[in-house]
Amino acid sequence: MSARLPPLNPLRAFEAAARHLSVTKAANELHVTHSAVSHQIRALETTLNVKLFHREGTRLRLSAQGSALLPSISSAFETIAEATSRLRRPSMEGDLVISCVPALLTFWLLPRIATFTDQFPGIRLRLSSSNNPADVYSPNIDLCIHYGDGSWADRWVRELTTISLFPVCSPTLLNKIQLREVRDMAQHVILHGDAGREWSRWLAASGATDTLAKARQHFMSDAHLAITAAMYGNGIALGDNVTIRQPLANGRLVVPFDLAVPATDAFFLICRSDMRTTPLVQTFIEWVDADIADGTM
Repeated sequence: MSARLPPLNPLRAFEAAARHLSVTKAANELHVTHSAVSHQIRALETTLNVKLFHREGTRLRLSAQGSALLPSISSAFETIAEATSRLRRPSMEGDLVISCVPALLTFWLLPRIATFTDQFPGIRLRLSSSNNPADVYSPNIDLCIHYGDGSWADRWVRELTTISLFPVCSPTLLNKIQLREVRDMAQHVILHGDAGREWSRWLAASGATDTLAKARQHFMSDAHLAITAAMYGNGIALGDNVTIRQPLANGRLVVPFDLAVPATDAFFLICRSDMRTTPLVQTFIEWVDADIADGTM
């Protein structure tokens, strides 16, 4: 039976290209070159002696044979993935203590907890809403996801993703008070998640540095409070391309201006070096990486 099976790599290339109807997207997913995917598909077509795709310029369309093959191939790969996942689960049990910056925890991590639990039912998360530097050195915390400049000595540190900052507000506020140009912000309330550094950076890039002097302002202890206040229509806050993916997707926040600036700081994964390779920490980091890769704006 196994002798009649085509090679695995051509099947993977076909399944990814058929799912995306794009060789380029398949190559990105499989981390290979465009030409490698094309070569694998041609090899599979030669082996099976059928045409799997109709090529219309840069676009792909499944042939009748390709449409017939795809469901079985996709199901087979899903079965393999589920089987290997089950093999990992016996070692994926226990408590994982995570300290996460409040805004990221509330608006990004918490909405995804069910997905994590479905994949790793044996891991019990203990979550702390904090960006306290002391957590990085606490023996009671396994992993931190903190906002900062990356300078935590004697720890394994890796930047989670680059961050861009942009204004956000509730759709109700957008419809209530004019906000067509940056200078219209002077008629609104500016909500700070710090002492004013990040808003000053964005306004400098927009060419409207005098806006802060004219607008009413409230200062919060962190971005979580500023973003929450914005959701309630209390003003305009600064969001970023990771934290507010969910509020933007469900329409609780909107982006009034097409201008984003790179943040001075970033979100980082931080833990003790001896914890980095433990199964629970490694699994969580891989899960986080996969989510960021799937949803980066």
